Amino acid sequence: MGFKVMGVSAGRNDSNCDILLKEALLACQEQGAEITMINLHDYELDDCTGCTSCTMGMSMGKHTGCALDKKDDKKRIMEVLLDQDAVIFAAPTFALMPSSLYLKFMHRNLAYETAFLTKIGAIQHRDRVGALIAVGGSSRSWQSMTLECMQASTFSNSFKIVDMYTATMVPAPAQVLLHDEKLARAREIGQNVMKALNTPVEERTWLGEPDAGWCPNCHSNCLCLGEPQWRGLQYPIECAVCGAGGDLVKTDDGKWKFVIAANGLERDRTSEEGRGVHCDEIADTQGGFFMDPQKRSTVAEKSEKYKQIIFKGI
Repeated sequence: MGFKVMGVSAGRNDSNCDILLKEALLACQEQGAEITMINLHDYELDDCTGCTSCTMGMSMGKHTGCALDKKDDKKRIMEVLLDQDAVIFAAPTFALMPSSLYLKFMHRNLAYETAFLTKIGAIQHRDRVGALIAVGGSSRSWQSMTLECMQASTFSNSFKIVDMYTATMVPAPAQVLLHDEKLARAREIGQNVMKALNTPVEERTWLGEPDAGWCPNCHSNCLCLGEPQWRGLQYPIECAVCGAGGDLVKTDDGKWKFVIAANGLERDRTSEEGRGVHCDEIADTQGGFFMDPQKRSTVAEKSEKYKQIIFKGI
């Protein structure tokens, strides 16, 4: 049986995201993959309410699912998505970031956090490949956080991102069809997905542009100053996307590079082991609140003040 590859588009139907995604999927199909593709505009998707019922359950070793499971199409999509060997995501850029539709869909992924569910024995581990396509009407400077946000949203389902691409300067519907090089790059994405799938899991690696991004772990361009993490772990510099920790080092040619510390992948968000530590953190912080009657009583008492404050609305 061949590999299963799915495409998920958050762009307008039959426009730039769909076109580039289909080009990538065609390359996969030509190598024998079974293809599924959806456009999120065609489905009913509710916002995450932040109820935390999913994490409360998982922190206590239970698989409770999402409170919205029966209210929209998220669960129906995820049942297919999590049965894939690879998924390619495509999203338009709105104000430096992926569209709200893409984020709405992906922000519901915590209920399907494979690291947490594997940790409590609710599911079996499965290795998945992923790739990302971003589309925007301007230069990279106005799409500076799209791929970073997209990659961060794929961690929850244990996707190994092997390639990602930003198609710039295509603001009009289907305008990407005027650029053969952009279509060719999308096709390369599909080819790299298949190359990864045909590689043993332990040998799968980044297949995109070799020098992409500051971070050698996830290839993001987003670094930040390190701050104390749960239980005191701290690095001088962190990758804001994958959490790799290290420092900036000047090379012999006078350039700067981000060098990951010896323990810099201890909480690597691209790994289930790293995210499993976050499950422990949630159990400690969230469980520490709900299991302490005194804390809950104090919060309930102090909350009354703010419930009585009502300002004029519009």
